[in-house]
Amino acid sequence: MDKIRLGIIGVGNMGSGHLKGIVDGLCPNIEAAAYADIDPAKLERAKGIAPNAKGFADPIEMLDSGLVDSVLIAVPHYDHPTLAIECFKRGIHVMTEKPAGVYTSQVREMNRAADEAGVVFAIMFNQRSNPLFARAREIVAGGQLGELKRLVWIITNWYRTQSYYDSGSWRATWDGEGGGVLLNQAPHNLDLWQWIFGMPERVRAFCSFGKYHRVAIEDDVTIYGEYKNGATSTFITTTGETPGTNRLEISGDKGKLVLEDGILKWTKLKVPEREFCFTCESGFATPETEYEEFTAKEEDGHPILLNNFADAILKGTPLIADGREGLNSLMLSNAAYLSAWTDDWAKLPVDEEAFMSHLNRLRASEKKIDFITPPPEPVESLRERWRVRW
Repeated sequence: MDKIRLGIIGVGNMGSGHLKGIVDGLCPNIEAAAYADIDPAKLERAKGIAPNAKGFADPIEMLDSGLVDSVLIAVPHYDHPTLAIECFKRGIHVMTEKPAGVYTSQVREMNRAADEAGVVFAIMFNQRSNPLFARAREIVAGGQLGELKRLVWIITNWYRTQSYYDSGSWRATWDGEGGGVLLNQAPHNLDLWQWIFGMPERVRAFCSFGKYHRVAIEDDVTIYGEYKNGATSTFITTTGETPGTNRLEISGDKGKLVLEDGILKWTKLKVPEREFCFTCESGFATPETEYEEFTAKEEDGHPILLNNFADAILKGTPLIADGREGLNSLMLSNAAYLSAWTDDWAKLPVDEEAFMSHLNRLRASEKKIDFITPPPEPVESLRERWRVRW
């Protein structure tokens, strides 16, 4: 087999963007074999993009057609684990869009099914392919910052208008989307937070629900995390602030990383801070430093991850983002919600029973709202929307 035969479940905004990328030749080892959607208009649109692929109104029918050996899932969040498990039952490889799901117990069930099936399971954390984030992770994992002290990430350039939230019945609702900025826009950043810096032991979060928009879900968040070694993290995000900021700082005993405006700045201490603190005889001195910085041309991470997914199936290449790792960023957002709902600290792993109790109560009490279906977004702009923006 020199190509995988990919089926896409959900050909709305992201699904149709992926489909066009494959048809345009961005993924030479992937054949766009089929696609499925419950919306006839989206099926018709996909037919225009990929006339040689077969469309299905029922995703299960596509899975049983024999036309696909791999699937990309690009549907509303609650259905990610459900459809992935259906694929695993049939021995079909899976790439799922982010987030992994809405609640951790469902995602852990999905991960177990992937283990039992023995197939390739990936998640579309395309920002991991950015060379600057990858370099930051390499520096931290290699111990070159020494004992970690602090992560601060201000990621407030996820601005969205009210029109965005009004564009679909599933958006901006607990029952449809399962959350707001933490579950829709910021999963990439939550993933990179834990991928580079690790998972905290507990978090205290402050979520503002409908602060800037007519929505039920959160659109402004501050999370504070604590680690076993005493390190801390602060994560700030919103969809209601413009112009926004994307600035990541990571401090350690041996130096500091600052990532902003497409530049990774690395300041190295010639003497570790803890050693300098207790050996220096001057009260106002600071250690001598060395400085290095990195820039890199960013490529579209979506085809990079899809090509990596195909190579994992065809050649056994290690995945850039294993689907099972989607549990980590979801654990952070679930813990943040629980902390905000209870006005208290939330430990990790999150208390799944308490989380589901709160979530289900919100889903049951939510008012249904009318929405206006907007014209489809140009396919060419869809992947661009999810690039790293400085």
